[in-house]
Amino acid sequence: MKKIIAIAALGLVAACNQAEAPAEPADTEEAAPAADFVPAADGGPGYGQFRIIHADGSVSTDDVREDGTYTTTMADGTVETGKWVQKPGEYCATPDTEGAVEECYPEKIDENGKWVSNNPKTGETVTVERVVEEAAAE
Repeated sequence: MKKIIAIAALGLVAACNQAEAPAEPADTEEAAPAADFVPAADGGPGYGQFRIIHADGSVSTDDVREDGTYTTTMADGTVETGKWVQKPGEYCATPDTEGAVEECYPEKIDENGKWVSNNPKTGETVTVERVVEEAAAE
């Protein structure tokens, strides 16, 4: 019996003296932080299909892609391509034309509930409509 108690005591002492089990190895490949989502004025993403209604009633369309590029087709058929970024309270675009610089257009939902954007150079205010493709009827 004394041997059993002695062996048990030695086992207990040995267990207490052992270093704690090593922690799980640190994950050296941390997930990249998620990019900050900056919504468009309507609360949706800055990319998508948009109908731009100008003050004179003409309509242009914007195809704003998630990869940071856009294509604008003016009412007269003129096409502009470039890069875009959504910033808090404004949509910014840099046309692909040589020497072009980024221009930002403040946008908001106005008192009538319409999404409007202003061109700071011309003062023109346009109405923006997100084009939502409806699922095909089955």
